[in-house]
Amino acid sequence: MGFIIISIIFLVAGFIISKSTEKIYVLGKPVMAFGVVIFLFSIMWSSIVQVDAGHVGVQKLFGQVRPDVLNSGLHFINPLLDIEMLETRTQNYTMSGVHNEGNQVGDDAIRVLSADGLEVTIDLTVLFKVVAESAPKLFKQTGLDYKDKIVRPISRTKIRDNAVYYDAVALYSTKRDEFQDRIYKAIDDDFKKRGLLLENLLIRNIALPTSVKNAIESKINAEQEAQKMQFVLQKERQEADRKRVEAQGIADYQRIINESLTDKQLQYEQIKTMKDLAASNNAKIIIMGKGNTPMILDAK
Repeated sequence: MGFIIISIIFLVAGFIISKSTEKIYVLGKPVMAFGVVIFLFSIMWSSIVQVDAGHVGVQKLFGQVRPDVLNSGLHFINPLLDIEMLETRTQNYTMSGVHNEGNQVGDDAIRVLSADGLEVTIDLTVLFKVVAESAPKLFKQTGLDYKDKIVRPISRTKIRDNAVYYDAVALYSTKRDEFQDRIYKAIDDDFKKRGLLLENLLIRNIALPTSVKNAIESKINAEQEAQKMQFVLQKERQEADRKRVEAQGIADYQRIINESLTDKQLQYEQIKTMKDLAASNNAKIIIMGKGNTPMILDAK
């Protein structure tokens, strides 16, 4: 558009110079010719537009947004059109309590009230993209700053609206996935109405009040101690059972021995033992024979 204006200026200037009565009138035609060259070049230049990969071009003519879009590639268009580029690749918007981690500088975490009246702090990342076919609608109704006008406020509002149905501890533990699915559906519905597609919703962190966090840690420590004590008691019971079985085995052994031994068996074992001892060097053994008659064995 700028080249077209410049060419028109040269054409007008050339026409005025050519009508002049001064000697410079001879320059009128060259100036007009130069203006024509610039005009033709500007028309050709303005008729070619390149749309990069991952983008679409929204066409605007005298403030009116056209419904069709230009996909990635090289296009020949009306030179009077203005083209606005919108990214259709996956984008993210992070709201975090860590400094410089999110899209906003400073603490941008979402603070919500749970069903039990406690304040819970949530860090969130929203993954989304612009729907190519809805880009003209998005540009017309919202503009290029859709992150600040749509993504941020809708995400924060839906999280606050749905957090009131859960207790703080449930949000932190058992109901976390359910809560994430619930807010995903709520945000996705609003995004679709405005030309955005929600791809994923990532709850990065849920921070409980210090008092609740300390209570949970105390409970966990108590449960761990109880589990440890149960393990010790179980081990002691197993040891007691082992000793009981061992004692029963010894008792059964002694009972069987007592029932199976006879006087003749004992006498045989006694003689056998004494013979072994008598075979030993320097051994002198006195034993009691049958009828209590002493017998002296000398191994020398």
